[in-house]
Amino acid sequence: MAKFDDGKEEGALRTIGEVARATGIKAHVLRYWEQQFPMLKPLTRSGGRRYYRPEDVALVERIDALVNRQGYTLKGAKAALKGAPDPQAAAQAADPRTAPVDGDLVARLKSIRADLAAALAA
Repeated sequence: MAKFDDGKEEGALRTIGEVARATGIKAHVLRYWEQQFPMLKPLTRSGGRRYYRPEDVALVERIDALVNRQGYTLKGAKAALKGAPDPQAAAQAADPRTAPVDGDLVARLKSIRADLAAALAA
């Protein structure tokens, strides 16, 4: 759950900057996610200023968990959020590239990439 240190009540509306600071997700990524996930619709006031409701913040955290921690692609995350019976199975059936990736595998692949870059630099 996002930690807000702004003195506002728990259910208060938050600006995109406040949500970005609390979640660690950059504002431009939040704006991109608004385009990619139709269910993410913060309130917009005059001048285009966005105000996130608590349910919007919860959705941002869910998207972040799917994409950045569980390894879903945006397409796979959308399927999971739309309530596919088994998001992982549905994602794999639709496109194997949308399947979640094991965190240990990602770490090993990053290590291999670093080794290859070092070998090429030598």
